[in-house]
Amino acid sequence: MEKIYLSLDRYNELKQELAALKKSGREEMAQKLKNAKEFGDLSENFEYQEAKEKQSWLERKIFQLEETLRGAVIIKGGGKEKVGIGSTVHLKIKKDGKILVFKIVGFSETHPSKGLISNASPLGRALLGKKIGDFVSLKMAKGEVVYEILAIE
Repeated sequence: MEKIYLSLDRYNELKQELAALKKSGREEMAQKLKNAKEFGDLSENFEYQEAKEKQSWLERKIFQLEETLRGAVIIKGGGKEKVGIGSTVHLKIKKDGKILVFKIVGFSETHPSKGLISNASPLGRALLGKKIGDFVSLKMAKGEVVYEILAIE
């Protein structure tokens, strides 16, 4: 089973979503199917076909959430000596001196505009295991970008 790295907050959010889908989502879907059956002949009943498709989507979503939670590894927070999953890393772009701050998270929590990058992203992979003062180089479409690690939290 593939490991899925999640913060404790994200893990709890997914558990709550799963519980809601299993309870109220399934109850709502059962009611929709019941109502749609009342329209008559099921072979030509658009409402019933649509409700069945939504039920199928709901069950796939429940299955996906269960699989995610089953493979979840809770991120405890990275160390301060080396970059790890859960670390917040302060970087300086060597070319222009711009300072960037990223937190390394699992792929399901990635949100680059909020400073959350995946451990599987090119920059995330390059940073893992590095220390303060190390340089990381990435080849980008516009050329190579070199980052210096200023701090690790």
